[in-house]
Amino acid sequence: MSEIHMPRLSDTMEEGVISTWVKKVGDKVASGDVLVEIETDKAVMEFEAYEDGFLVKQNFSEGDTVPIGEVIGFIADSPDAVPEEAAAPAAPATEAPKEEPPQEEAAAAPAPVADEPAGERPRTSPLARRLAKEYGLDITKIQGSGPKGRIVRADIEAAKDGSAAQATPAAPAPSAPAPAAQAAPTQDEVRGSEEVKTSNVRKVIARRLTESKQTVPHFYLRRSIDAEALKAFRGQINEQLSSTGVKVSFNDLIVKACATALKLHPEVNTSWINDTLVQHHRTNVGVAVAVDAGLVVPVLHDTDKATLSEISTRTRELAGKARDNKLKPQEMSGGTFSVSNLGMFGIDSFSAVINPPEAAILAVGAMRPEAVVVDGEVAVRNRIALELSVDHRAVDGAVGAAFLKELAEILEEPMRIIL
Repeated sequence: MSEIHMPRLSDTMEEGVISTWVKKVGDKVASGDVLVEIETDKAVMEFEAYEDGFLVKQNFSEGDTVPIGEVIGFIADSPDAVPEEAAAPAAPATEAPKEEPPQEEAAAAPAPVADEPAGERPRTSPLARRLAKEYGLDITKIQGSGPKGRIVRADIEAAKDGSAAQATPAAPAPSAPAPAAQAAPTQDEVRGSEEVKTSNVRKVIARRLTESKQTVPHFYLRRSIDAEALKAFRGQINEQLSSTGVKVSFNDLIVKACATALKLHPEVNTSWINDTLVQHHRTNVGVAVAVDAGLVVPVLHDTDKATLSEISTRTRELAGKARDNKLKPQEMSGGTFSVSNLGMFGIDSFSAVINPPEAAILAVGAMRPEAVVVDGEVAVRNRIALELSVDHRAVDGAVGAAFLKELAEILEEPMRIIL
């Protein structure tokens, strides 16, 4: 009999959500088979079996949140095997029986709101669990009204109101019935609000970005570039690659240019960790990708050594995996710098939040035709706004400015990207 533990599938993971049990109880399992899909703080990942046997028990249901290391199931040599914890003997007959309440009290006791099977964890939202604890309610006896019986805030509030009504002694009936008191509507009722199921990825994004803004002293550097040469260079590159099926985007060029600039300014390729400045000798650029659950940042390792066609191909592969929740832990870790591009949404410019422990992130806006002075005359030129968010603990203002100046010059003389 072997235990299946909730694995640590990313370096920042503290708990996981059972997304889908691929194998059901009684199923035969071979080493390497996918047992369960687990939603981590970054994506939904497959967890494989390490041995042959049969899945004989699932300790948690789909949708449950489980801390790392917790036993989530058992694999045994026989499909009929029973885990020891499930086969524990009943209490000996010599044990003193529990005192039964008087019949009058038993009759007055309120019936449970829901008859959950013993030992089964109800589906709940974090807010519902917190409110139940505050109100002193047994959440296992509350019927959920959310998807798949999920217990939400409204169920807790209803159970609290019901408990209060039962706990209040009935007053003598007046000669004339008094009008029923109308409870003031809650803010959620006024707004027509309801809780939305939140993925573990969304929760971790919220926590990590909050920590970033609260603990990392950001400063921002802004510069726009003339993109005429970059536009022409991209056209030439794609013409040469037309027979290969690979198409280089402006973002691919910017990612490669960032890697080139980082090699020339290694002091930006650093991190401030536990009051220590850490220098990174590899240049791994993360590319922000929007997915249904939020934002994930797959990493292009050794970006400085990759060709433009390799960067293009790899970025599209990682973006596809991100949208399908198939990214592996190593594909989302080890980043030393990030690029976030919202130009495809028509955003002129924006300020990005640093992805710790990286020291900087580049925000890229849309390419826009603008009237500018060129050689003493007004001309219309395509331009792109860049904004660098920097961790002031690791990088000083002049250092960050020198890096952004170098990056702008590389993009305006794009042949330097491949030299």
